[in-house]
Amino acid sequence: MTKVQEALDLIARGADEILLEDELKKKLETGKPLRIKAGFDPTAPDLHLGHTVLINKLRQFQLLGHKVIFLIGDFTGMIGDPSGKSATRPPLTPEQIKENSETYQEQIFKILDPEQTEVAFNSTWMDKMNAADIVRLASNYTVARMLERDDFNKRYKSNQSIAIHEFLYPLVQGYDSVALGADVELGGTDQKFNLLVGRQLQEANGKAPQVVLTMPILEGLDGVQKMSKSLGNYIGIDEPPNEMFGKIMSVSDELMWRYFELLSFRPLEEINSFKNQIEQGENPRDIKFKLAEEIIARFHDAKAAANAQADFINRFSNNAIPDDMPEVDIKVGAEGMSFANILKEAGLVDSTSDAHRMVKQGAVKIDGERVEDSKQLFKKDLCAVMQVGKRKFAKVTLI
Repeated sequence: MTKVQEALDLIARGADEILLEDELKKKLETGKPLRIKAGFDPTAPDLHLGHTVLINKLRQFQLLGHKVIFLIGDFTGMIGDPSGKSATRPPLTPEQIKENSETYQEQIFKILDPEQTEVAFNSTWMDKMNAADIVRLASNYTVARMLERDDFNKRYKSNQSIAIHEFLYPLVQGYDSVALGADVELGGTDQKFNLLVGRQLQEANGKAPQVVLTMPILEGLDGVQKMSKSLGNYIGIDEPPNEMFGKIMSVSDELMWRYFELLSFRPLEEINSFKNQIEQGENPRDIKFKLAEEIIARFHDAKAAANAQADFINRFSNNAIPDDMPEVDIKVGAEGMSFANILKEAGLVDSTSDAHRMVKQGAVKIDGERVEDSKQLFKKDLCAVMQVGKRKFAKVTLI
């Protein structure tokens, strides 16, 4: 196998689509370091594992010797990305953008090599544009083409409003590729339309079109909805090691393989060997340990990962967590829900009075930690293994 083919295989791992793969192969065959771009609107101050699917792929490009451009969309953030949204998305304030951008830069270098990373802001060139420049940019695309985009099309057909400024978002994102001279641009599957706009604008400006590589959207701890802080089904990369370990161990055995594919840097051959071990009787929990260790070592260190595993085993040593347990989603209001009511809704107790009694007896735990207050309120950001007595378990997610 040639080095170019090996590189293509690594790049394609976990990717949803490469447009066009033949073009990427030709770019790789030149032997020149490529400029790999990915844009991030600073919509939230903290990154979670869902964000790192894309950042991990950027790191793989770096390992192949290419230059990564981590583009922070401080200008596009003030427009508000409409991708996948059923309504106009509110723009961010300059203060929010500044704060979130600083946090992004602190976090990304837990994965990326700073020496091979260029951090750029699209306000650098967009702030220099005048009204005539924006009009010329808008002339490159038609309204009909914009309405081909799935989210715009759905909103148009259902008579939901589409603000004119939302059409500017894909144009500005596309122009970023022109300004940066991107050879390859990465994005989630929901960004495909925008990434292809970049190809067209590059061609319109006499440049070679970029290759587009889309990555899947990672499911959250519930295994259904995409990982999102607002849904409470996320694992933040800055969370304490013990919390990260507990959350990773709470994912289903089936979802574990999805996480291995998109989050692990282990060779696929090794991951396949893990599957064989389980088929031959290995406890899936022990394989999940390997995933948790790798991820926590990446964002903390190997010692923290080892300590988190030891703590997890110690907490559950007397009452082993069953491989299969009920998974319960409980809807809570803005004010939250008392722990006693959560236990009742999860089917772990027959009544709230039963819950109060079990908590008072010290027979109730969350992720192995004993609960002292049955009246404590929990809100949407809870996803945990709950235990009542020695045999009742449930993985509970508050939504």
